[in-house]
Formats: sequence, structure tokens, C-alpha cells
Amino acid sequence: MGGDHGPSVIVPGVAIAARNLPDVRFLLHGDEALLNAELAKCPPARVVSEVRHTDKAIAMDEKPAQAMRRGKGSSLWNAVEAIRDGQANAVVSAGNTGALMAISKLILRMGANLERPAIVASWPTMTGVSAVLDVGANVESDAKQLVEFAIMGAAFHHAAHGSERPTVGLLNVGSEDQKGHEEVREAHAILKEAKLDFDYRGFVEGTDIAKGTVDVVVTDGFTGNVALKTAEGLARFFAAEIKSTLTSGPFALLGALIASRALGKMRNRLDPGRVNGGPLLGLNGIVVKSHGGADARGFASAIRVAVDLARSDFSAEIERNLKRLTETGLKADADITAGGVSGADGQGAFE
Repeated sequence: MGGDHGPSVIVPGVAIAARNLPDVRFLLHGDEALLNAELAKCPPARVVSEVRHTDKAIAMDEKPAQAMRRGKGSSLWNAVEAIRDGQANAVVSAGNTGALMAISKLILRMGANLERPAIVASWPTMTGVSAVLDVGANVESDAKQLVEFAIMGAAFHHAAHGSERPTVGLLNVGSEDQKGHEEVREAHAILKEAKLDFDYRGFVEGTDIAKGTVDVVVTDGFTGNVALKTAEGLARFFAAEIKSTLTSGPFALLGALIASRALGKMRNRLDPGRVNGGPLLGLNGIVVKSHGGADARGFASAIRVAVDLARSDFSAEIERNLKRLTETGLKADADITAGGVSGADGQGAFE
């Protein structure tokens, strides 16, 4: 029931996913009348879906603390409970991010002795797709958490994007070892010494994200969220500028017509819906956050991410690397202050 458009996007998104994933079935939590009305328009979704009725939903602007107090029995709460109770393998929601994070952590708990969940974004680059995390779950992160994000991000990239041995970098203001704040330098020292199932490449800078210098870019949620929204804004700016330029006169229109196929390829490459779906990593269960403004195709992409993770050994890979880290005796300095979840009530910055 969440997102900017609710069932009118969610159900067609399920229909698209059902055509590409014929062996997957769906539990749709929400208002039965509204969901059935949309399912009547989408036969591919109707035959693979079961509606779980509730007339209670969490508003997009509801605070996480309020959602936790009053959310029991809501569509979002029931969807997360379905994972805990073994009725589903994953949950996908376009709803309230802070509420999804808080309720998922309450019901599913953290896995493998991890401290904090992180939201990962799949980022189109010059070489393919990179995973960037955290993009909004935690405003601050200490060295231990950054190391955990690296482990989770590498496991995600392997499961969702097929990299055999993901390359990982820590986002910093420079590539030299002495650059950056204490938490980043401490995490860098740990990752250099640890023998983990990925290739740690050291520090990377902001320009390296779009280049695809590494498969996984690790940072705190404040920096990651600013970078994500800056990139989204630039993408919209360039799209508007290109459109304005190509419609500025008859010769420009002729050039656009000649280049239409190439321009179409570029548009598809930069389409946010193509890589929609940000998993909440670190939980005892698979929870994927779709962008609230996603269209049906974008929501189907988020479903694909959830299915890929459910079919992988994603969680086991995280546990193996955490065990290796413990066995080496490497750990962050205990004096480093732990980073807090953004906001007093745990509201994530990701939207």
C-alpha cells in the first residue's frame, strides 16, 4: 500500500515480474478491495498472487517511532512478519523508509552479530553497476561498521550482479593513507590486513563512483545519501538539457531523429528504474526498499533484486567473512565512538 502510487503501481509491477520469474509467487498485503481491483486488470499478477487483507497502512510521512507503536497489523508490518514466520523469502516495499527500517529491525533482528543495517544502492557506472552503501540508514558509522558494510556490500554485489570476486573501496577525500577522518583510516587498516572473500582496493574518491573503479563503494549514510541525491539531480539536469538542446530548432530536431536509437540506449542506461531496489543489509531476512516514486517497471526491478538475493548464499557469505575477521583478531579501536542511527527515533535519510 506504500509508495507514491500504491497498488496502481505495485500490482502492474508484480505482473511484469511474474512474466520474467514464472516460478515466483506473491503475497500482497493491504486493502483487499483495492488490490483485487488492480489484479482484475492484470491477469499475469492475479494467477500468482494471494491477497492478505488489512485495512491498516503506515503513512509515508509517519515517524518510525510512531510506526513501531501503532504499526502492528498494518500491511508493512504483516509483510515483514511473513518472512519471520517462514511464509515468504523476501519482502519488497515502496513505503515509508524509516518505518520499514525500524519495523524490520524489530521483527527480524540483526544477523550474524552485525551492529547496524545498511541500505545499498545499485549505481550505473562506465563499466557496469557498482554497489554503494550506506546511502541513508546511518548518519555516522564507526570503523567496525564500515568494515561490516564492506563485507555486506561485497556479498550483495556477488549475489545481485554476478561478480566472482568483488572489488571494494572506501570512499574518502583522497587516495593517500593519511587522508580522511579517524574512522575511515581505521577501517582502511583493518581491511588491508584481513583475508576476506573480496579484493580490497583501498581508498576511492567521489569521481571513482561513476567510473566504476570498484564494484563496491563503502561510506557512511550521510555521505552516501548526499552523493546519491546529487547524482539523481545531475541525471535530471542532463536529461533536461539534452531535451532542450535537441528541440531548439529544425536542424536540432533532425539530428535528434538521426541519433534517436543511440539516445534511446543512453536513456535506458541511465534509467533509475533499471537498477531500482535497495536492500536493507544485515537483517535476519531479505528486505528490499523500492523508490517511492518508482513506476511498475522499476518496482519489478526491485522484485528481481529480492529474488536474486533469496536464491543466493548471500547471508552465509557474510557470516563466513565475519568469522574470518574474528579469527584474525582484527577489530576497530574500542575507543572510537559508535555512529548513531540518523534522528532520535531512527529515521533513515534514504527516501
